[in-house]
Amino acid sequence: MQTRVIRRALQVTVLGGVFMVLLAVNAGAMIQGITGTSFNLTATTGHISTPDSGSYLIWGYANGAGLAQYPGPTIIVNEGDQVQVKLTNSLTVAGAGPAPNVSIVFPGQHVVVSPTDPGIPGILANEAAPGGTVTYQFTAAKPGTYTYYSGTDSALQVEMGLIGAMIVRPASGANYAYNHPDTQFDRETLFLLSEMDPRIHQVVETFGPDAVAATGYLANYFPVLWFINGRAAPDTMADNGVPWLPNQPYNCMPMMNPGDRLLMRVIGGGRDMHPFHFHGNHARVIARDGRLLESTPGAGPDLSHELFTIQSQPGSTVDAIFGWTGQGLGWDIYGSPAEGPEYVHECMDMDNDDFDDMTHEYCPDHYKPFPVTLPGSLELTFGGFYSGSPFLGLVQSLPPGEGGMNPNGGYTYMWHSHTEKEMVNYDIFPGGMMTMLIIEAPGVMIH
Repeated sequence: MQTRVIRRALQVTVLGGVFMVLLAVNAGAMIQGITGTSFNLTATTGHISTPDSGSYLIWGYANGAGLAQYPGPTIIVNEGDQVQVKLTNSLTVAGAGPAPNVSIVFPGQHVVVSPTDPGIPGILANEAAPGGTVTYQFTAAKPGTYTYYSGTDSALQVEMGLIGAMIVRPASGANYAYNHPDTQFDRETLFLLSEMDPRIHQVVETFGPDAVAATGYLANYFPVLWFINGRAAPDTMADNGVPWLPNQPYNCMPMMNPGDRLLMRVIGGGRDMHPFHFHGNHARVIARDGRLLESTPGAGPDLSHELFTIQSQPGSTVDAIFGWTGQGLGWDIYGSPAEGPEYVHECMDMDNDDFDDMTHEYCPDHYKPFPVTLPGSLELTFGGFYSGSPFLGLVQSLPPGEGGMNPNGGYTYMWHSHTEKEMVNYDIFPGGMMTMLIIEAPGVMIH
């Protein structure tokens, strides 16, 4: 009996230009953020960069005395934690007027302020005056995906960048989204979707926030930049914490192996709705706004449903589980004897669920040959992610200077806003609210 052989390249093609960063992407199984029960956030100023060479003033939440972040630090706590968040207002503004008050609201949480540091009463939340502080307290009573943002002049301050994500991990464990076995996952990725009208940021930087009212820009809002986790493509695919994006530390490039359950945590971080579309398969929505879609407590996500585009609404969150096995492609993703003896392999389905126990290959497609004959290399135009082969885990020869962004021969799918103008940076493609999913062959280490 022959054993499965999955071939992958031992070399990495080296390319010049901005896409070199893609070869070093650290996807990670878990979302990056700050953990604990006590947090010190600072509202401060900074600048973000966009791939079209733009630079824009932001107001961002920083972790302690760190740099302003867009979005703010992802807060990760555990179910039942007694959480304390101290906010310090260190904003500075142009012009003669004072800096504004700032605050934080935590949707889905029952928040009180510390009696010893209550701040100043505001419309939606107690606020920190310029140079002052306010401390919020709450119990992380229910697991799920949440957002947080400024409740002070939200139309302006959220636009300026005072927004972030919060994750409450359930008592069942860190690899569960909620307290039910059907919410278990292998990997998770955050998709905080936002947009920007640069005119507003330019006015605030030059004349101060009080000058925005006279422009009418908030009423006649016209964003031309779109972000996932504070970055526009192709910066979404660079590593976390790259030094040239000091105020935009979070990337977004989901990576997985066949059979993995990828938890998508999608947050509407701006004022527009964004239809986030993912190629490769449907995803199953299991929760909205931090509440499991279940008919009765303990039933699990029995009201879940599949879709291929998540309508992300402002201030709302969606949890969905995405999976991929190659089912539906119509050929053996690892090759067949028709392609050559090196493609001969087993499909071991010991539990009779139609999937290989080790590689999660869809066994009914086992040994189905690739359905077409590919043209010769001189007749093709190559994308940067093409490995030279239609089979998972295999890299074949490419013309000099072609390919190189897919060193392990993964399958790649574009994930992006389905509002087509949101896939550009100031009308320049590629860009905007777009990234790539990479399916890596079994045995390829995903960091």
